[in-house]
Amino acid sequence: MHNEIDSKWWSIVCQKLHSDLGESIANSWISPLSFDRFENDVIYIVAPSMFVRDWIQNNYAEKILYRCKKENSSIKSIEFVIRDDEKNEKTQLNEIPKENEHESNDETNDIGIPLDPKLTFDNFIVGKPNELAYAAALRVAEADQVAFNPLFLYGAVGLGKTHLMNAIAWRIKSRNPKRTIAYLSAEKFMYQFVKAVRYKDTMAFKEQFRSVDVLMIDDIQFICGKDSTQEEFFHTFNTLVDNKHQVIVSADKSPSDLEGMEERLKSRLGWGLVADIHPTTYELRLGILQSKAATASVTIPNRVLEFIAHKVTSNVRELEGALNRIIASAVFVGREITVDSAREVLADLLRTSERKVTIDEIQKKVANHYAIKLSDMTSARRLRQVALPRQVAMYLAKKLTTLSLPEIGKNFGGRDHTTVIHAVKKVQNEMQTNESLAEDIRLLLQVLEKAD
Repeated sequence: MHNEIDSKWWSIVCQKLHSDLGESIANSWISPLSFDRFENDVIYIVAPSMFVRDWIQNNYAEKILYRCKKENSSIKSIEFVIRDDEKNEKTQLNEIPKENEHESNDETNDIGIPLDPKLTFDNFIVGKPNELAYAAALRVAEADQVAFNPLFLYGAVGLGKTHLMNAIAWRIKSRNPKRTIAYLSAEKFMYQFVKAVRYKDTMAFKEQFRSVDVLMIDDIQFICGKDSTQEEFFHTFNTLVDNKHQVIVSADKSPSDLEGMEERLKSRLGWGLVADIHPTTYELRLGILQSKAATASVTIPNRVLEFIAHKVTSNVRELEGALNRIIASAVFVGREITVDSAREVLADLLRTSERKVTIDEIQKKVANHYAIKLSDMTSARRLRQVALPRQVAMYLAKKLTTLSLPEIGKNFGGRDHTTVIHAVKKVQNEMQTNESLAEDIRLLLQVLEKAD
């Protein structure tokens, strides 16, 4: 343990974070941070801009605090501050941190992210929940001419959107290696645009993106509320579509439900084919497990696969993770694979999967209970008849889900974690003196915990 907390100590923490998060993310978000001071059990870390501070708080604060505590247990909390001389700095996009000066031109010009060789059409298991999305993706990948533009895939986390995006890119490349494909996340698209603005190189950025044969953007919801990035994507989108170049987009919601997205962009995203991926059925989960088990190094009884398919229902990623844990237990510990051993190995996962309530369910049930609009859950309205139900929903989200405070805040109109903390404490306090509110909470808990 390091007894002193200084810049040298912070550099050690940063090295661990690079290992935890990966070089790409750490170079973009951790390297620009610097140690400020340690007072009253609180460590203060300096961010170069409001944008970076907010992004760090919403996405990496818990990971950074965990790593800091591992290096020095006297740390109780962390605060991200902005340098005084930069607080009033205005940029077109509240710009993201500067990259290392030694960055190579190759890295600067790399507009895509590597494709995963494991994510192809050949190993994508098709069932009723994803058959439309699969058929549409295959049609786009094998079409010599643009069939519909854009292809918009949407669904919850871990249901196969990224798998289909990779599969499309691989199939296009195999059919015509000369076609240029730009596949990247919406975050990286914004990152590249901000960098172009900073270095006054927007023309090169425009030429780069508007000259590709296929543009694929994953998690487009990331640019909701980012006006300048939306403006650039809007013009890039129009140019590509007008030139009959394919655009493929994925998101966690349909175009019409993307809060913070300009109406004209919502309209264009819905121009082509919108295909949703529904939550998995038992049959689809079992099929996925059987496919994975067929290539495993150990034999897995079908009754164990059936057990996992029944119990792990959240998404495909957790399903595959559960199977990997069972395989690892057999390979590394020599444990026999049975339903009982599987239940023990997956005990923690099964506890959270018995009834996993989603934010969407909570918001819908609370809005219905209080007779308000669902959109009020994410709106800026502060009237008590709207604010109290919103706070109740945040309280229930904290109680019934495993989401972090920043993640909960994101689902309530992009609010920060302090707003969620305030809501939870307020509801807890009011329940002690307000019997009507306490009864509302009891009823909502019953409805949510028993829902199928």
